[in-house]
Amino acid sequence: MRDLNGAVAVVTGAGSGIGRALAQELAGRGAELALADIDSEAMEQTRRSLGGTNARTYIVDVADQGAVQNFARDVGSDFRRITLLINNAGVSLHGTFAEISIADMEWLIRINLWGAIYGCRYFLPLLLREPEAHIVNMSSVFGLIGQPGQTAYCASKFAVRGFTEALRLELKETAVKVTCVLPGGVRTAIAKNARAGAEALPGCIREDAERFDKLAPTTAAEAARAIVRGVLKNKSRLLIGADALRIDLMQRFMPVEAAGIFATSVAKRVS
Repeated sequence: MRDLNGAVAVVTGAGSGIGRALAQELAGRGAELALADIDSEAMEQTRRSLGGTNARTYIVDVADQGAVQNFARDVGSDFRRITLLINNAGVSLHGTFAEISIADMEWLIRINLWGAIYGCRYFLPLLLREPEAHIVNMSSVFGLIGQPGQTAYCASKFAVRGFTEALRLELKETAVKVTCVLPGGVRTAIAKNARAGAEALPGCIREDAERFDKLAPTTAAEAARAIVRGVLKNKSRLLIGADALRIDLMQRFMPVEAAGIFATSVAKRVS
């Protein structure tokens, strides 16, 4: 995409973090916004932060296929066109594979993976009508390397990366460009708001959130600016943060050893 002025952008997970920062960045560039989140109060806070921008908010659980289908229908009715889809909604889960339940894992994968798949499925017909359009799916550096204590999250983000790369090739001859975003540590509340696994140790969320805050070098606003620049440059793959660049480089040259180098003390709970 060459210009976002007058574009109609859909952003999920827009109630906080990178999603809110994306809404603010896109509004500053003249886009109209269809913003979704499951938290109505957070959505209202985001909307108020946008000033006079033409923004509509929708309460949507992206893990619910029917809800996303209805969301796409409503946005199509309200705006008549969509030029940019950012599947940003995501959650985290604390605990090793032994500490989380199958229900925990299904909960995370429905949001992180199926939320992106549903978004692409139901918004793609609208995007294909445009002379130029774009899809952004949020993977992670944990879609590049596995980490102890992150089996569910890594499973979802590796899958998002594979899905996005395949979709990009399938849409190559259309006007819809596709970007896979792989952020490193971004200072949001995702770790603090994570769910604890069914058998996770008491205090794991607080400990892991404190560790995450210390290791996250990038702000949500910085991440949002980088993502929007990537869209304008039609980047197929976008690494966010110096830490993401280092991890990507290391896993290219040491694909087996790289994950172990970045493993945290969570690994102690596996043994």
